[in-house]
Amino acid sequence: MNKAVKNNFKSKSLALFSLLFVLLLSSCEEVVNLDLETGEAKIVIDAEILWNKDTDGKTQTIKISKMAPYYDTSTPKVSGAQVRVQNSEGVVFTFTETEPGSYVCNDFIPVLNTDYTLFVEAEGKSFTAVEKLTSVTPINKIEQRYMPDVSGPDLLVLSVFYSDPVDQENFYLTYFTTDFLKIPYYVISKDDFYNGNEIKDEFSDVDLKPGKTVKIVHRGISKSYYNYMNLIFQASEANPFATSPANIRGNIINTKNNSDFALGYFRLCEAVTTSYTMK
Repeated sequence: MNKAVKNNFKSKSLALFSLLFVLLLSSCEEVVNLDLETGEAKIVIDAEILWNKDTDGKTQTIKISKMAPYYDTSTPKVSGAQVRVQNSEGVVFTFTETEPGSYVCNDFIPVLNTDYTLFVEAEGKSFTAVEKLTSVTPINKIEQRYMPDVSGPDLLVLSVFYSDPVDQENFYLTYFTTDFLKIPYYVISKDDFYNGNEIKDEFSDVDLKPGKTVKIVHRGISKSYYNYMNLIFQASEANPFATSPANIRGNIINTKNNSDFALGYFRLCEAVTTSYTMK
């Protein structure tokens, strides 16, 4: 089983911080203003259809924004877009803007292993993507243990166990969120070495203490989305001066200009959502 673990997407901030740090070391007295080149801001489409087990999955949200320049503290929202999703039988689900950049559908019908096509018209551009709704295996159990840490007190480790279906190629994405994390901690897994066996995903942090509650969202994901996330992990862990993860291409294409693609990935996931309080 191959795994990739990551707890943030801060490559843009890391690159900027590294530049500032180098400049600070070279001259502590001279003030240097960085003139960072910015091209046309790409549209970002956050389109995840998440179907939690034991729910009808009718309410779904798609968010559309634009890449913000380095020094901006807010993310520009894209309003006035036309957003719809169509299933393989031709049924169309319309997403209506409820607040700037947020588009909601209240009558979505999720069907496992069905292809869905995303259509977005925004700022004079047309985008589309196709993906299949992927199932997920249930969580069998959640356990905790202490792990020795030579640099300080022993660390609490939270473990999530689930059984991988036999004779299938499966991919998973598990999120861990709690009050001291600004960005979720997540693990992606595939079953190439553990097909048909139990898989374990783990989360630990120096601030994970007894009494802390952790929310867990365990998703089934497609192979293509797994590969996309792997590329992002690799880029964000590389040299901060290398290509930004924001330049990694997802599956959302511009129907009229292939080079002017939208950032983001259209994915449809069945999920198990639960919480665990550390003891």
